[in-house]
Amino acid sequence: MRAFTRLTGVAAPIDLANVDTDRVIPARFLRKPQDSAGYERYLFHDVRFAADGSERPEFVLNQAAYRGATILIAAENFGCGSSREAAVWALMAYGVRCVIAPSLGDIFHQNCLKNGLLPVILAAEVAAGLRGQLHARPGATITADLTTQTVTAPDGAGHRFEIDAFAREMLLTGQDEIALTLGYEPQIREFETRHAAEMPWVRLR
Repeated sequence: MRAFTRLTGVAAPIDLANVDTDRVIPARFLRKPQDSAGYERYLFHDVRFAADGSERPEFVLNQAAYRGATILIAAENFGCGSSREAAVWALMAYGVRCVIAPSLGDIFHQNCLKNGLLPVILAAEVAAGLRGQLHARPGATITADLTTQTVTAPDGAGHRFEIDAFAREMLLTGQDEIALTLGYEPQIREFETRHAAEMPWVRLR
């Protein structure tokens, strides 16, 4: 997966709470290969596009100032609902690398970490304040810095966020759990050799 260290990009506000993964990517697109052409069009498809395929001008990502957003500032419980990894794939296909919200669906949160998308949890009032700044200044940028664990708002204010140390290491190095574990292969082999010598009676046959 792609590593994540620091990102400064246009941010888009998503004001609706409880945006579930079926809204992020409708179920009928789940059989599409992740690398298929046009995958980014599946993101928020049914609220971005009308039945005839034309854009809905009221949807935030169809507005010129937010069209190139790489960061989403969402409301509570973003990514709730069914456990579809494709929701993260669709976000990344569009170009989104960071989602900031007061809370995220548990499985969606884990899928972000496994795919190189930074999930940031900030207090509800902070997230609401960020969305307010984005509405007031369409096209404004936000910086998400994983190395310092800070989000810098359009007004320059910094907000620290917490993240699990192992998850942080995965994102910074661009390695999933298996790849990180394999990085300790020499230590694992040394332990296995020592363990077999010290406790031969527990060796599996």
